[in-house]
Amino acid sequence: MNLVPAIILIAAAFLGGLALGLFVSQRMMKKQLKENPPINEDVIIAMMSQMGRKPSQKQVNQVMKQVRANMDL
Repeated sequence: MNLVPAIILIAAAFLGGLALGLFVSQRMMKKQLKENPPINEDVIIAMMSQMGRKPSQKQVNQVMKQVRANMDL
């Protein structure tokens, strides 16, 4: 009879740990992306140069502004 409560307790602890781990990892990932964005001005300049364009600083600033606006989901 003591086996059923033990199994329920183990399952509850497992699900609680899973939910807590998911929450913590999501917050850490958002923090890392905010501190170290995957795209910067150098990357944008390189991408536009590969497409055969010499981007102006205004174009680079516009793209960076769009990237920042889309990252604040």
